[in-house]
Amino acid sequence: MFKREIWRNFDFWLFGAVIFLIIFGLIMIRSSIAGNIELAGYVNRQATFAGIGLGVMIFATLIDYRYWRSFSILFYIITFLFLMVILVAGTTSFGAQRWLEVGLVNIQPAELAKIVLILVLSDYFAKNLNKDKNIKWIAGGLIILVGIVVPIVLQPNLSTTILLAVIWFSMLWISGLPPKYILFMGLAGIVLGAVAFPFLEPYQQERITTFLFPDPNARYGNTYNIEQALITIGSGELWGQGYGHSSQVQLRFLKVRTTDYIFSAIAGEFGFIGTVLLMAVLAFVIIRCIRAARNSTDYYGAMIAYGFSTLIFFQTVVNIGVNLKLIPVTGQTLPFISYGGSSLLSLMLGIGLIESVLIHQKKTN
Repeated sequence: MFKREIWRNFDFWLFGAVIFLIIFGLIMIRSSIAGNIELAGYVNRQATFAGIGLGVMIFATLIDYRYWRSFSILFYIITFLFLMVILVAGTTSFGAQRWLEVGLVNIQPAELAKIVLILVLSDYFAKNLNKDKNIKWIAGGLIILVGIVVPIVLQPNLSTTILLAVIWFSMLWISGLPPKYILFMGLAGIVLGAVAFPFLEPYQQERITTFLFPDPNARYGNTYNIEQALITIGSGELWGQGYGHSSQVQLRFLKVRTTDYIFSAIAGEFGFIGTVLLMAVLAFVIIRCIRAARNSTDYYGAMIAYGFSTLIFFQTVVNIGVNLKLIPVTGQTLPFISYGGSSLLSLMLGIGLIESVLIHQKKTN
């Protein structure tokens, strides 16, 4: 009976789209390495994480998502402790202390924090579904957010901090945030951003000032990276220069091409048509996640799916926006495509949770 339920409710379209994106990501990482010996192991490492992620996704699918609800607080505490350990014994890279060395790999707990925050907030909003949507209700969710965000801010990791705040606000809004609070919170966010700017790390301030006041003569740092990204995108024109034949990628003018700027590499090799098709597949994944939320028979499952939809949507829009020079450089990766084992594992875990919401939707509490 349980097997029939899996086949009946399992979203094969979502699963297929995600697998396609992961395989395409591996193909693009291979091309983006462009003969760099130091990056030669990226494809095998990403493939290994993809294999582990597949097992994690299947495991999360088979376990009833309601089972994790009783462990939400425990997951929250463990994640907080991991984030605190990072501040003491983490590996520093690009001016930030975000990675924990485990054997031969570096794990980024902030990626797991995204899923944990979604689970804990889903539990909170489900429990308080019928309560008044007042300041006390907002503050309860805000406290949950702050507990996760503070150690991430200290790493420092501004991009993940903003993402977690967006997830919190979106779930707050979906749960029935009264319109009168939206303007107030928007103004509070602007004031907080202005006050926090002087306390940001120098490289974070530079990213913002470079975007607002670009120096046309600069040939270094973030200015160089984004200019090369735009050149790479333009060089692809309509159909692209062909796989493994983008001059900007293969001659290594495009930097950070396996992570932050992999979208530009895709545009250079597959052109406008290729990037539109890629965005269509990513949009399809987001839509299927929202569909899972709408089909959920309980509020907890719906909030998990809505929260994860926000995560994928925000990362996609921000990454592409950075590549197109529409927003400042943030460091957000392109979901399922960019190189990064921790990111890929957390995303596949999230897909597994959504599939669990679907195949267990006919069960009652």
